[in-house]
Amino acid sequence: MSISKLSKSPLRIGIAGAGFAGKFHQRNLRHLPAVTTGVTSVRAESRNAFSTQFNVPAFESVEAMLPYIDVLDICTPPSSHMPYIRAAAAAGKHIIVEKPFSGFFGSPETNSKVEMLAAVTADMHDVRELVAKSGITVGYAENIVYAPSVQREREIIETTKAQILRMTAEESHNGSHSPVYGIWSEQGGGSLIGKGCHPLGGVLYLKRKEGLARNGKAIRPVAVSARTHSITKLPAFEDRGYLRTKYKDTEDYALLHVIFEDGTVADIMTSELVLGGVYDFLEVFANNHRTRCLISPTRVCEVYSPNRKEMEGMELVEKISSNEGWIPADAEFGWGNGQLHEMRDFVNAIVDGRQPESDLDLAIDITLAIYAGYVSADRKGAEVEVPRI
Repeated sequence: MSISKLSKSPLRIGIAGAGFAGKFHQRNLRHLPAVTTGVTSVRAESRNAFSTQFNVPAFESVEAMLPYIDVLDICTPPSSHMPYIRAAAAAGKHIIVEKPFSGFFGSPETNSKVEMLAAVTADMHDVRELVAKSGITVGYAENIVYAPSVQREREIIETTKAQILRMTAEESHNGSHSPVYGIWSEQGGGSLIGKGCHPLGGVLYLKRKEGLARNGKAIRPVAVSARTHSITKLPAFEDRGYLRTKYKDTEDYALLHVIFEDGTVADIMTSELVLGGVYDFLEVFANNHRTRCLISPTRVCEVYSPNRKEMEGMELVEKISSNEGWIPADAEFGWGNGQLHEMRDFVNAIVDGRQPESDLDLAIDITLAIYAGYVSADRKGAEVEVPRI
């Protein structure tokens, strides 16, 4: 379907995945020239419940849904992303895909990290060629890119032609919503890919914008060094019941050091070891300014509840364990962390025939940097080059 035809009527979006991510994508499509015309999930009860809640037709599979949509919105576990991307691209459907973009889904006991990086590099090469041939638009759902604080920093960088010298960023909380999180064959890794993709996406995005503003060319990562650990598996770890500890073969802590083409650096921290809700920040140290992007909590709305039952079921802060006491509540669902804004950009980019702010190239760079990081961690932090497509 051509862009001109799409612009005359709302985009028809089909959501693959009826869990947490699928629901917040559905909620963040409000006030947009788009309508959800289908949902699918491997679990019939899940897709039927979604269908009832949002009055959306349910389909047994992605393949069955494709004829009735213009855009496939992939909110399933990462192990299914690449097959669904290939199916949508082959059918000429635009794509929105949740993070992590993709990965290696074999066992870490039988596959080396070098083999994983090689396989992922080949996949990234193939998907870039496939998307280019199909002429579709791909939106990579890295919400931190769209956080208002990060977008303000992007504006500062572009306006002042600032040079970023170093960045630090983190995403951590007390464990994932996903029942398959902690299983390498489903998630493609642990904290480094599952959570580290977020702050890494933010820092790679800002260096891209710096390069385009200063020299007309994106500045990209060339090498990384990393360490990963499984803190909750240590014999000395005392489990008080507040942190998720069920990780089959993945790490629960990671540190990634990124070196860019211009020699500047960024440091990414991520873990499953933080209580009190999602903890997200990105700090920029430039040659003419310094910016702290406080992504979660945002501290623009604070609610006091004397009894957790008063606010029971309300989504005030993602991953907070109790709605009691002073709560740094989100001012609007999906606003502070960029989830609301990313869906606006994806829909409008498809309608307008342009690339979104968080695109396929960013997704590829993030994925390859992460798997280069896994190779580095396997080598006790030795520097590893990031492959280029």
